[in-house]
Amino acid sequence: MTEAPEDLERALAGAAKDGDRVAFEALVRRYKTALYRFVRRYVGDADDAYDIVQEAFVSAWLAFKRFDPAQSFSTWLWAIALNKCRDYGRRRAVRRRILQLFAAQTVRPIEREAPDAERAADQQEIRRLYRLDQAIAQLPRLYKEPLLLTTVSGLTQQEAARQLKTTTKAIEMRIRRAKRRLVEVLSRGET
Repeated sequence: MTEAPEDLERALAGAAKDGDRVAFEALVRRYKTALYRFVRRYVGDADDAYDIVQEAFVSAWLAFKRFDPAQSFSTWLWAIALNKCRDYGRRRAVRRRILQLFAAQTVRPIEREAPDAERAADQQEIRRLYRLDQAIAQLPRLYKEPLLLTTVSGLTQQEAARQLKTTTKAIEMRIRRAKRRLVEVLSRGET
């Protein structure tokens, strides 16, 4: 008989809290892909998302003494990642402002050979996903966080409400507004 996923998570988190690196590595393997998807959609940049996921796991390892085993490890991990994303947003805003003050560089388009039909379709799909990622990344935090917690991370609306310290009804409304904004932005071709 195999353990339920929640029981396995609880056992691994308990062992990791006691300093078991192997248990922590198992948790990393278990959540790294889902956490990366969440962070990637939040920040809109693949390389930055990778760095933020690394920071989140390092922070989780260093903060395990404060982890409450009665709590879900995945919910706790997503809270850490969410804080790392918020930190990233603040740092990025400061960098953007500094760059605006110093200079604006022009970028010349690179001329390329005409792609074949399959490659063109792949590039079109990549551009569509990039536009979606950029549109999500530009959503206000109030809408972006509930949307990503429920759609990318797979939390229920009730779990997202607890995570964001609000009501389920507020989460439902924010998700609806986020989706409406995404449709508007993507239909206008913005991003």
